[in-house]
Amino acid sequence: MRRDVFQAIADPNRRAILGLLAQQRLTLNGVAESFRISRPAVSRHIKILKECGLVVVIPQGRERYVEARFEKLSEVNDWLEQYRQLWEGRFGRLDDILEKMKKEK
Repeated sequence: MRRDVFQAIADPNRRAILGLLAQQRLTLNGVAESFRISRPAVSRHIKILKECGLVVVIPQGRERYVEARFEKLSEVNDWLEQYRQLWEGRFGRLDDILEKMKKEK
């Protein structure tokens, strides 16, 4: 099954892992220690994030470090942009209506 960035960020644990990795790269154990889920579950989340291109696993000696790669999140930003423009337009019209109501009072 091909995974995409939207599937990756759909899960709260994966979003939390990305938030953690945004601050620093960590070993797989370092990531797992931050969560109340099993290490195999963390490994599965890391695997999905890796398949989606949001993290890379870098072997260094006996350790494996996980680093975030946020470039793929631009897909989410591009998708959201259309809705941002829509809502900004609606809020702009609401501001106009509220301003008109103030003047009428």
